[in-house]
Amino acid sequence: RNRMAEVSADGTEQWSRDKLSLWDRGPGPSAPLTDTQRESVAELRAAADNTPLPAQLPIEDLCSLASRTITVPLTAAIPESTEDILLKGFTALDMENEKIETAQQFYSWFSKIQTQMDQDEGLKYREMRDYLYGFQEQCDAILNDVNTALLHLESLQKQYLFVSTKTGTLHEACEQLLREQSELVDLAESIQQKLSYFNELENINTKLNSPTLSVNSEGFIPTLAKLDDCITYVSSHPGFRDYPIYLAKFKQCLSKAMHLMKTYTVNTLQNLSTQLTKRDPSVISNTDNAFTLFYVKFRAAAPKVRSLIEQIEQRTDKSSEYQQLLSEIHQCYLDQRGLLLGPSIASTIADLTSQNNRDHCALVRSGCAFLVHVCQDEHRLYNEFFTKPTPKLDELLEKLCLSWYDVFRPLIIHINHLETLSELCGILKNEMLEDHVQNNVEQLGAFSAVVKQMLEDVQERLVYRTHIYIQTDIVGYKPAPGDLAYPDKLEMMEQIAQSLKDEQKKLSAPDPSFAEVQLEGSKNVIKSGVSDVLNPRPQSTISPADLHGMWYPTVRRTLVCLSKLYRCIDRAVFQGLSQEALSACIHSLLGAADSIIKNKTQSDGQLFLIKHLLILREQIAPFHTDFAIKEISLDLKKTREAAFKMLNPRSVPRLFRLSSNNSILEFLLEGSPEIKEHYIDSKKEVDRNLKSACEKFIQHQTKLFVGHLEEYMTKVSALKTMGHQGGPKYSLAQQPWAQPAKINDVVASTYKTIKVQLPMTLRSLTLYLSNKDTEFILFKPVRSNIQHTFQKLHGVLQEDFSGEDLQIIACPSLDQINLLLSASN
Repeated sequence: RNRMAEVSADGTEQWSRDKLSLWDRGPGPSAPLTDTQRESVAELRAAADNTPLPAQLPIEDLCSLASRTITVPLTAAIPESTEDILLKGFTALDMENEKIETAQQFYSWFSKIQTQMDQDEGLKYREMRDYLYGFQEQCDAILNDVNTALLHLESLQKQYLFVSTKTGTLHEACEQLLREQSELVDLAESIQQKLSYFNELENINTKLNSPTLSVNSEGFIPTLAKLDDCITYVSSHPGFRDYPIYLAKFKQCLSKAMHLMKTYTVNTLQNLSTQLTKRDPSVISNTDNAFTLFYVKFRAAAPKVRSLIEQIEQRTDKSSEYQQLLSEIHQCYLDQRGLLLGPSIASTIADLTSQNNRDHCALVRSGCAFLVHVCQDEHRLYNEFFTKPTPKLDELLEKLCLSWYDVFRPLIIHINHLETLSELCGILKNEMLEDHVQNNVEQLGAFSAVVKQMLEDVQERLVYRTHIYIQTDIVGYKPAPGDLAYPDKLEMMEQIAQSLKDEQKKLSAPDPSFAEVQLEGSKNVIKSGVSDVLNPRPQSTISPADLHGMWYPTVRRTLVCLSKLYRCIDRAVFQGLSQEALSACIHSLLGAADSIIKNKTQSDGQLFLIKHLLILREQIAPFHTDFAIKEISLDLKKTREAAFKMLNPRSVPRLFRLSSNNSILEFLLEGSPEIKEHYIDSKKEVDRNLKSACEKFIQHQTKLFVGHLEEYMTKVSALKTMGHQGGPKYSLAQQPWAQPAKINDVVASTYKTIKVQLPMTLRSLTLYLSNKDTEFILFKPVRSNIQHTFQKLHGVLQEDFSGEDLQIIACPSLDQINLLLSASN
């Protein structure tokens, strides 16, 4: 029975162990362990493996456990026998009084021992379990406390949120109340500020209606400033109630204030004028004293009204009423100045006119200088009263200056001298406009307008008189015998200059010669300052023809006229006049040259023309302008042809046809005149006439030197040309006019002519031109023609004549001809 109980107990324990082994094993563990729990079990297992053996274990069993590490300290001494060991073991098990006699007792003892060993073995685990249970209880207690604390905290948070919400709502309500309070305060201040402008009406009206109020008092300007602010504010808010009423009342106050300012200013200016006009007439009649008195009195009174006028000027941009008031004050000031200055200026101009009745230039200078001082003084006086400019001041000054223009203009239209008119142009243009006006444009604007108008009148008169001068003194000039006395007058002047030079050498101190004085005078008159384009003449040799007094009168008049016009009139007008003057001058030179050719020689006439054309070309070079003008002409050639065609008897029946074949319609379509434009360049005309004169001189000189020889060569050329063209061929030596003796006569006559005429020709070139370069350029083609003629003659003689004939002819060689030309040169 006990056995069965033990077996049953062992089975139960084994079942329990099997169950426990399935908790964490198998495909479906009942209580799976975590990794931390597994590590704890492994640590417990490792600790259980090192459990010390019981001290009561028999030594035999102890010895049999050789494979295990014995960690139990053996404090007792090893017994001496087995009985002692067993005794001590049973004593430790409290079985020292029991006996094991049967197998049942042994199994019972063994089971007890095994149970005891199991209990001893699981003691540490149970203790650890109990220790952990204690910790678990403590953790549960702590967890409960934490949960309780969390509940309390959650309750506190809800209460905090509730309080915070209530506090925020209260704060927002307070802020809203503060905002509303601020808005109400601002609204009240805004209303008060807006009402302040309207409340000022009564105060301003009271001050303006006060009998003791004066525009010079200290409170007038602040009152005026408040009034302007009120009007500006009310005008910018038309939506206010009673806006038209208050604006009208403020405007009425402004009108009162402006009336006070205007009355004070106008009365001040009028009183000044009245005081000055009531003075002694003897003082006023003296212009210098009058002008001094006019300016001093007004300048002394300027501070009385300047501050008030400044206030008006500062407000002109804001209000049209102030602009109108300032304009009225300007007009009053200028009227008073005009009343004072008008008679004095007229008296001064009359005095200047009487003093300079015959000297127009002095009259213009003094009159313009007087007006310049008047304009400058008036502008300075105006600036003493006002700070902003007005065009009315220039209108007044221009009116005062026109009084001078009205006096001077009748004098202009009666001036006939070009020199006086050109000098007046220089005074008005250079001295007045360029010097005075450009340096002070602001103060002399009115004076500039009058001077420009006066200058235009003078220029118009100058152009008109120039046209008449060209027609009367250039085109209509009738040369005197002395004007055409060439080359006699040149030779005479050369002899005088040479005699003076000889006398000068005899004197100890050098005196200026007559020729040098004349030459300097000529340069000063024309003021060209430019050497000849074709012949830059050296100062060592001076031709009498270069002297200004020796020029042909029309040339001198033309150049003097152009020099006076160049800086006085506009460029376009000068171009037209210069073209007209140069054309007339060239025409007069051509006529004079023809007269000289009739009276003297052709060479003198040609050299006279060449020299004066060179002078013209040289003297017009400094005029930096284009001498070309455009002329427009109407060509009626087509109109004439169409008219003849329409009046043709064949076209008469077609006059009234109602078709495109109507003669009148054809005349209208085909007979329209043409407008043609062409340019006339007077400078090119000078060059063209100069070139033509040079070519004629070269041809004449060539004919003079080798004319007979050229006639002979012409016959030879005609004879040979006839033979080359298929006609009869004749021998040159068989012709009567080509006999060696005949040829010798022609050659000898030509050579003699060259030898005699060449020095005379070169002497004429030197006398007229007096420039080696020009003489060389002009005579070079003549020399080339002579050489070329003799060269052709040598070719013909060598081809058609024998040596014996050549000896009879005795034609000079080319070297001899060149030597003759060079020696003569």
